Amino acid sequence: MLLQLTSLLVLTFFGLTPQYRKLIFDQVHDLVFHGGGGFQYYDVYNMPIWLRSFHIKKISDFNKKENEKMEQAQKGQSNSNQPMGPNINPTPSSTYNFKK
Repeated sequence: MLLQLTSLLVLTFFGLTPQYRKLIFDQVHDLVFHGGGGFQYYDVYNMPIWLRSFHIKKISDFNKKENEKMEQAQKGQSNSNQPMGPNINPTPSSTYNFKK
């Protein structure tokens, strides 16, 4: 009698789906790129999910507050479209010393 053994690992292995892998790599990229140099790729990849999500939320909140401040600053500026420059109005006689 010949018994045939099959591995159960093939049947029970649940690898990462392509969608989940993309999510992980997006999160790793966002933290490394937008983290201001505070995160290394290896550290973020091995970071627990809850901690990675926490940092992403904090960076997102910070960026939203910065955008609100910039919008308020733009609203506070005058609505005129004239360019700002130095306020110099020289008279021709004093500039070129013409004799009259």
